Amino acid sequence: MSKKIKYSGIFTILLLTIFILTGCSSVTKRADHYDNWNRIKQSKKITIGLDVTFVPMGFENKSGKITGFDVDLANAVFKKYGIKAVFQPIDWSMNVTELRNTTIDLIWNGFSITPEREKVVNFSTPYLSNDQELVTLKSSNINKFSDMKGKYLGAQSGSSGLNDINDQPQLLRKYIKNQSPILYNSFTNAFIDLNHGRISGLLIDSTYANYYIAHQPNPDDYKIVTGAFPREEFGVGIRKGDKTLKNKINIALKQLAKSGELKKICEKWFGKNYRTPLLKITKQTK
Repeated sequence: MSKKIKYSGIFTILLLTIFILTGCSSVTKRADHYDNWNRIKQSKKITIGLDVTFVPMGFENKSGKITGFDVDLANAVFKKYGIKAVFQPIDWSMNVTELRNTTIDLIWNGFSITPEREKVVNFSTPYLSNDQELVTLKSSNINKFSDMKGKYLGAQSGSSGLNDINDQPQLLRKYIKNQSPILYNSFTNAFIDLNHGRISGLLIDSTYANYYIAHQPNPDDYKIVTGAFPREEFGVGIRKGDKTLKNKINIALKQLAKSGELKKICEKWFGKNYRTPLLKITKQTK
């Protein structure tokens, strides 16, 4: 191989590397600084990313239609602005990447507000409170986290529950088999393994756990174990540059709380078993 060809190949690789790095930098800069509200307003359409197995927040029903609490709430918010919400199924473990790459405009699907996530995305006003719960079968005789000693634990990839497991290993991780949970792409598959005894417990959002268990043929077969993980709040994930969009969502959420429509949506999906800081805020500011 001649030196000319060799150097030409090296030069080409360097150019490609620079191009890729520049592209990544451009995407990051746009996500952090560009306000997309005019584009969204003109197109009258906004794309919302969600995990379509996350019952009851956003999921596909038996007829294949995407429905759920977050779907109803997002539709109510953007109806106020004459904008159609389009719901895009995504790989939940890639949600922030999809948002920052503008594949989607929002993450709205039981997205817990955490310090790690706040470093890369903005959040709306919190609209629903949530706990991390350990769901087991009563036949497993698990009454506290330490009863998971030597047993398999399930968790969803990219979930706040997984973050809690890793961030506070003294609460649960130190007890479980291999000190590492089995990861699932969806809670649906995790519950299948729980029901068949392939895992002994599943750390899961209380909103999902309560709804799932209530809709099982034998709800009394399950037990919910609570620990010391901190209470969480759900918010809408928004690019840092989309300050106008964040403001519009916050205004609409507070309007829905004051009008009573938020309460109706909550009771449709959760009955009386829900907590929302928005209703507390509304009562304090009347």
